[in-house]
Amino acid sequence: MNTRAPVTALHRLIAFMRLGRYVFLGGGFVFYGLGAAIAHYLGVPINWTLYAWGQAIVTATQLMVHYANDYFDLAADLANPTPTHWSGGSRVLPAGELPPKVALVTALCLGAFAVLMSVLLAVVGRPGPAALLLLGIALAWFYSAPPVRLLARGVGELCAALVVSVMTPLVAFALQAGRLHPLSLLAVLPLFCLQLNMLIGVAMPDLEGDAAAGKRTLVVRVGRRQATRLYATLVALAYLSLPLLVALGLPALVAAALVPGLPVGLWLSWRMWRCATTDSPCPNWNVLEFLSIALLVGSAIVEGLVFVVLSM
Repeated sequence: MNTRAPVTALHRLIAFMRLGRYVFLGGGFVFYGLGAAIAHYLGVPINWTLYAWGQAIVTATQLMVHYANDYFDLAADLANPTPTHWSGGSRVLPAGELPPKVALVTALCLGAFAVLMSVLLAVVGRPGPAALLLLGIALAWFYSAPPVRLLARGVGELCAALVVSVMTPLVAFALQAGRLHPLSLLAVLPLFCLQLNMLIGVAMPDLEGDAAAGKRTLVVRVGRRQATRLYATLVALAYLSLPLLVALGLPALVAAALVPGLPVGLWLSWRMWRCATTDSPCPNWNVLEFLSIALLVGSAIVEGLVFVVLSM
């Protein structure tokens, strides 16, 4: 006799929301807001219509990635023996809570919306930011989608870091200022290092499942020990680059505001190395991934707040 409880519409809706991992959308708002804050610091008044327009495209693209990744990574997620709160997908599709086609159709609809809104942005006179957005949408889609599948070629982490921590604030800046400025690039370079660092850390516990599914991520290609060395190197670059960035024009107060994150980065590097060099499963992957994400997002928030304060 079948005693399984019936799946209600509410259960499916909750599963659909979990599939989209809406909790991760905050980073898109933070990085986009940073770009606008830099523009405002340089004396550009904020056009809130353009701001909302660009944010809608960024958020739709981010959601597209969430749904597409769970669809195209289903085999790797099924093979993953150590999923965490922050990696290994939403677990909705491996659990059979929704058919995989739901994720694919949703991703396609979100992608179509983002492309259409970007094209319209070019029509109304912002062709530069529109082109940057379209490039970002393409990289985001092919991050996990065949035939390119950047994440399986060892460059997915690099492309994701470029899209999130570099292109997103640059789009917001260009939408407001109508052009790019060296300061907008200087401000995001440490964040790029921390973003790439975070993506490597998040991929650590997925190594066995990714390898079993033929998903050749950077961590799979180089192994955990080499990946932890790269992790620590990126932390060092993020903070050692600050004096040079100040000399090139980054406000000293912005650089100083990032320094308190250095002890966190050093501790994370040490703990990642300990986890990578032990034969037993690391009991702290959830904590380490969360702190890596918090270091990145917190640094971006601090930068944005300092630029806002300096613009007053």
